[in-house]
Amino acid sequence: MDRRALGAAAEAAAGEWLQAKGLRVLLRNFRCRFGELDLVASEPPDVLVLVEVRLRSREDFGGGAASVDAHKQRRLMLAARHLLLRRPALSRLRARFDVIDVKPASGSGAGPSAGFEIRWIRDAFRT
Repeated sequence: MDRRALGAAAEAAAGEWLQAKGLRVLLRNFRCRFGELDLVASEPPDVLVLVEVRLRSREDFGGGAASVDAHKQRRLMLAARHLLLRRPALSRLRARFDVIDVKPASGSGAGPSAGFEIRWIRDAFRT
């Protein structure tokens, strides 16, 4: 599987995994001039979850979550502001930035994250 296809599969698995945890995925790959939000979800009762999915095949340099540096966080915040301006109904929800660190699983599994190991970092950073 090429890198782009693997990334798309990882994002799909992360979305399914979040849904299995009770979240509702509202948007996938929201793009604007400031950047991209991989997943936008809602968590009951009133939380808007803005998710950055990071795929890493190795744990060097801290894995996928460590790669969400200050520059990336700023781009995510700007993209989130743009989203809230375009969809004002979402601004009524409390926003939270999460990171989902995904890596290919060593064995094959079943369920929404089949083929991937997923680590969910809630409230990974704040604005």
